[in-house]
Amino acid sequence: METLAGNLTFANTVRLTKEDDEYKIIWTSNTIFPGLSDTDKIKIDSTETTRGSIYDRNGKLLAGEGKTSNVGFVPGKMNKNPEQDIERVAELLKVSKDMIKQLLNAEYVKEDTFVQIANISENDKWTEKELMKIAGIRIKNSAGRIYPYSEEISHLIGYVKKIDQETLALNRGKGYNSSSIIGETGLEKAFEDRLRGVNGYEVYITDSKGINKKKTIISRKPKKGDDIKLTIDINIQKQVYQQFKNDESASIVMNPKTGEILAMCSTPTYDANAFILGMTNEKWQSIINDQREPLFNRCTGAWVPGSSFKPIIGAIALAENSITAEEDLGASGKRWQKDTTWGTYNVTTVKTYSGPANLRNGLVYSDNIYFAKVALRIGKDKLRDNLNRLGFNRPMDFPQSLTMSKFSGSEDFESEVQLADTGYGQGKVLMNPLHLASLYTAFVNNGDIIKPFIEYKEDTSNPEYILKQAFSAEVANTIKQDLIDVIEDEGGTAHNVKLDKVKLAGKTGTAEIKKTQEDTEGTELRLV
Repeated sequence: METLAGNLTFANTVRLTKEDDEYKIIWTSNTIFPGLSDTDKIKIDSTETTRGSIYDRNGKLLAGEGKTSNVGFVPGKMNKNPEQDIERVAELLKVSKDMIKQLLNAEYVKEDTFVQIANISENDKWTEKELMKIAGIRIKNSAGRIYPYSEEISHLIGYVKKIDQETLALNRGKGYNSSSIIGETGLEKAFEDRLRGVNGYEVYITDSKGINKKKTIISRKPKKGDDIKLTIDINIQKQVYQQFKNDESASIVMNPKTGEILAMCSTPTYDANAFILGMTNEKWQSIINDQREPLFNRCTGAWVPGSSFKPIIGAIALAENSITAEEDLGASGKRWQKDTTWGTYNVTTVKTYSGPANLRNGLVYSDNIYFAKVALRIGKDKLRDNLNRLGFNRPMDFPQSLTMSKFSGSEDFESEVQLADTGYGQGKVLMNPLHLASLYTAFVNNGDIIKPFIEYKEDTSNPEYILKQAFSAEVANTIKQDLIDVIEDEGGTAHNVKLDKVKLAGKTGTAEIKKTQEDTEGTELRLV
């Protein structure tokens, strides 16, 4: 049989009797379990345990046990005419007056009943002070899951919820019960099996008075959930969040030598504590109807990379000997097409420049036409095979599910124009931000692509790799120097981020999101 303490298996013997050609069991209580008499009782004791915490690399709590404040009315202590008090509480707790009245008028409510209305953070001292001015209000502290840096890191950490019947049924036999909490999103969900604590249970037989234990039937020791330490540096995470909190963005900060993810930030965001403390219907509706989609984790999506894809194309072209770094592919102005078979379609670029149309200038000035020509030089077969080798069309090994990077709607390029557009990160190219960041590590690791990871480890001297020797050291260092020039050169597209004391390398990108080349209503996606 299935018990709270686990699956119980035992052998037993029953006696049968024959009556009118039918066999019937001679019933006694030990038919249920050997040694159980008719006067005995079965009891179950439980030992509660706690969910594991999540910490950043410096030991700062990102998710764990804390205190919340339960706010409610005690009817017998309220004013005789409480309408204004109810209105003030509704205002402070951002709930409706009707909801409060409905709770107070419930059948179970007595004069001394604590009628809980909402939860607030223990740190919300101003709201607590204002509430305590109101007659009949009582505030009780209780333990619960808290997220100290909620908005700054909500998409990555996620949140827990009380398990529903459907989820309980899907996890039958795993030790959950109707009062359990379970990771709903983010790392709370990804690390659920490790984070969740397993309560201890003992099922045993007592005497008729229920006092003296006679025999333990089955027991399970409690197990506290594992604590998990991340590579995230919450100070860096907060800086990234502050920079982009008003934008729709996805940001990855990764150590390119070790693969440690120091920040992973999606904006706009939401307050994960609201899912724990309680959320009004009005607040929920405002979140799900927000066109900026604050619940969407943009770090797990796939986006048009635009010109940030050009270094990858350049590296593939050098590796395949489709070009040389110094080769001049010829100036073509701001509009170009291979031949008349393209009809009215032209590849366009933002500005012209003096000097040869070579790899260095193509990257420094972000020349779309140059990289369209490079993609055609590589050819669809070699480009397809190289992109697949670099991790396109397959999932990344990461705790959270990431959208796969793709270069086409099918397994191959569908036209010559699509091939050309792929050269500068348009066409049908979609990339996950973490995948793109990982590919860039090849340019500082002599061609080796570092595997990113988010669970902290002390020794990072032997990093793992997505792909060793994705490019030769010569190719990788050529691209790296060109990316330095993108910032150092006065005409470089990223020159405005040049620092005097730190040498940076990088690539900007602006992807056009529009239905046709003539579309004037499309949007832009900026990358760096």
